[in-house]
Amino acid sequence: MPERRPNVLIFHTDQQRGDVIHPDHPCHTPNVQRIIDEGVYFTSHYTQTAHCCPSRASFMTGHYPSQHGVWNNILTNTRLSEGLSDGIRCFSEDLRDAGYDLAYTGKWHVSGVENPANRGWRELEPVTARAIDRHEMRLQRIIDGVEAEDHSQPRRNGEILRPGWINRFIYGSRPNGGPKGYEDVHDYRVVKAAIDELPRLTAADDPWMLYCGPTGPHDPFIIPERYATMYDPEQIEVPESFRDTLEDKPRVYQRMRHQYWGQLSEREVRESIAHYWGYCTMLDEMFGELLDALEATGEIDNTIVIFTSDHGDYCGEHGLYCKGVPAFRGAYHIPLAVRWPAGVENPGRACDEFTTHADMAATFWEIAGCEAPEGIVGRSLLPILRDDMPEDWRDEMHLQFNGVEVYYTQRTVFTKDWKYVYNAFDYDEMYDLRSDPHEMHNLVAPCRNPVGHDNVPETRSPDEYQPWPELPPHLNEVRREMLGRMWRFAAERDDTIFNPYFTVALTPYGPAEGFRP
Repeated sequence: MPERRPNVLIFHTDQQRGDVIHPDHPCHTPNVQRIIDEGVYFTSHYTQTAHCCPSRASFMTGHYPSQHGVWNNILTNTRLSEGLSDGIRCFSEDLRDAGYDLAYTGKWHVSGVENPANRGWRELEPVTARAIDRHEMRLQRIIDGVEAEDHSQPRRNGEILRPGWINRFIYGSRPNGGPKGYEDVHDYRVVKAAIDELPRLTAADDPWMLYCGPTGPHDPFIIPERYATMYDPEQIEVPESFRDTLEDKPRVYQRMRHQYWGQLSEREVRESIAHYWGYCTMLDEMFGELLDALEATGEIDNTIVIFTSDHGDYCGEHGLYCKGVPAFRGAYHIPLAVRWPAGVENPGRACDEFTTHADMAATFWEIAGCEAPEGIVGRSLLPILRDDMPEDWRDEMHLQFNGVEVYYTQRTVFTKDWKYVYNAFDYDEMYDLRSDPHEMHNLVAPCRNPVGHDNVPETRSPDEYQPWPELPPHLNEVRREMLGRMWRFAAERDDTIFNPYFTVALTPYGPAEGFRP
């Protein structure tokens, strides 16, 4: 590592899919491409939970939700916690103590009872809020008719009808806010605060970290006209999985599609994707302004530049949008590109190994010369930046999910070849990723392996027992292996899914299977 500790610039978007920054993707992101060309592109980077708060908490702490305690939105009355568990430390606290000057602008969402300033940051233009229960206020607005809506009118383009709720648009356009188009967009205020702070940071002798967190491309994709018309919907293909009937997937997946997203025509799906790409390009241009400002200070080559996001969006995959209960790749795979001239060997390469958002905190601790707390899941990415991949790097990924504003217990484990999703609220999912990369065919769906009551003998001997649903032996062994991986990880991370009671112990193989000799 160079003698002088590097500065760090983090550009952390919200709900940006990992594939949109791929060099071959139709979405135009030339400024991220610059980081890829001059740094390392992490092609298999994943969040722990496809939800803002737990993902950001993992980014800041190096832990999974079962350890840091943030499971869902900490700013609603359905929150499972108001913030981080007692004793959990953020990397920013140690970097501050190590002499880094830390400045924060943009979305926080790590805690509802603490702001960035409580964790070592100077606040520039933070997007924060205290955890409050707005249920009574929302209910009163409904009673008073403030949120009443005329449902006699025909559905408009991009609109989702929700009788008794407020209708919502998943995409749309607004007038340009100036020559750039985005001068009046709130995210530009966030980025401008970072740009304006750079001269002050770079004038000092201390190393610094600047976090810039816009709130896009989060739904709804309502963007300035310049970007809304940038991509031609006629030239956009719907996702490979768009026509998935979801018949072999959990019922809540089906309900989400058919109750809401099934209202959209295929033309609207193409238009929505065009708007999403336009949103990503707009953010890339803001990112470019920030890079230009950094270059003007003369400090760009001593600064680690990181582009990432908290989770993705289904954007029409499996006929779905947003994120949440479905455990498909589109919501969990997120972008990560890192540029650091002084620390990256062989720039311009891609790393295809599994990396996780929890790795970011571990990386920052090592960059600053600080000791990471014991028990974190994350591992420093510095060896990968140096093109020195550790032999014991992870060969599996784990996801933890306990629901959003409605609760669902779900755990996921996947390797390069197989993916298993334990759904305590419905039947499980298993995909052969080698032959089914788009996760279309659930191999453990009961409808694929029907065993009716008429076929069950009156008595069974112990050696006749088969976990439900019954599978061919080779698939059953895969299921057993993947669940063993899940249980071992859960035990290491103080997970909460070990209750043995009949009504909740629903995995086909229990935790002891993870520790078989």
